[in-house]
Amino acid sequence: MKSLVIAAALVSTLIATPAAMAAEGSSCHFHGNKPASEAVVSDCAAQRKASLVKAGKLDASWQAVKQDKAELVDGQKGKEWKVSFKNPAVADTTKQTLYIFFSQPGNFIAANHTGL
Repeated sequence: MKSLVIAAALVSTLIATPAAMAAEGSSCHFHGNKPASEAVVSDCAAQRKASLVKAGKLDASWQAVKQDKAELVDGQKGKEWKVSFKNPAVADTTKQTLYIFFSQPGNFIAANHTGL
């Protein structure tokens, strides 16, 4: 009887819980090897930039900065997206450009000011 109650509770939980799936429009975490479009990567880069500003890792002036360009480049593990943002308001010229890298399917890899 105890096993039956546990099994029923488990089945009820599985049925009532919505599936946690990452759709292209709702998240920037993707599975598989299907290459992401430039539009999807640009959107994910803007989201990542906003989260870096919110976390205090980038100055608030970066919030309004628009994307400069997105391009597919040869990375350490094959093709990856390199999205850049330029902020002339930053005094240090070596930190005026922010680069955000994504795998070809669209998963975040890294962000830096060197582009490497």
